[in-house]
Amino acid sequence: MHTLKLTQIGNSVGAIFPKELLASLRLEKGDEFYVTETPDGLRITPHNPEFEAQMRLSRDVMKERRAVLRELAK
Repeated sequence: MHTLKLTQIGNSVGAIFPKELLASLRLEKGDEFYVTETPDGLRITPHNPEFEAQMRLSRDVMKERRAVLRELAK
């Protein structure tokens, strides 16, 4: 478990992430990450969950319509 500290940054408030947490999330200064609400609390991820859902749907379509896509590629 990691503890984050909120601090004043200009007119905004920011969170200070420990180096170990940034390393485990594979994040560096300037990277974007996503926070989504779950029934258990908040989920922080470096991956966009909406994009992942779109990619999952496209993989399903590509799997189901393989022959059509093969013909379109010719």
